[in-house]
Amino acid sequence: QVQLVESGGGLVQAGGSLRISCAASGRALSIYRMGWFRQAPGKERNLIAHISQSGGSTGYADSVKGRFTISRDNAKNTVYLQMNSLIPEDTAVYYCTAGRSTAWSVPYVAQYWGQGTQVTVSS
Repeated sequence: QVQLVESGGGLVQAGGSLRISCAASGRALSIYRMGWFRQAPGKERNLIAHISQSGGSTGYADSVKGRFTISRDNAKNTVYLQMNSLIPEDTAVYYCTAGRSTAWSVPYVAQYWGQGTQVTVSS
């Protein structure tokens, strides 16, 4: 089992940037596909970015494509989400997840979840 802890959330003005991190412990991160979900108040939790075990493949929701970048450093057991050109609609709790090691064509399914980190974008 892997434990995930997010950090780096906070308050940022619209148009600004923020990078959130996810540190893993318990098992090597390299065996997992990784993903970031977010949940805004009153809305469902949605997958916004995911990355393959090696980092060679990434996928994004349309709402963040071109603005957010997911990356990973398996040597540091850490996954990142770089968020640029932030808008108020990006305000949400962001969750780091680890999923099964599957072929990239298989839809991402989260197995393990972090506790979440709040990102608030002011207008």
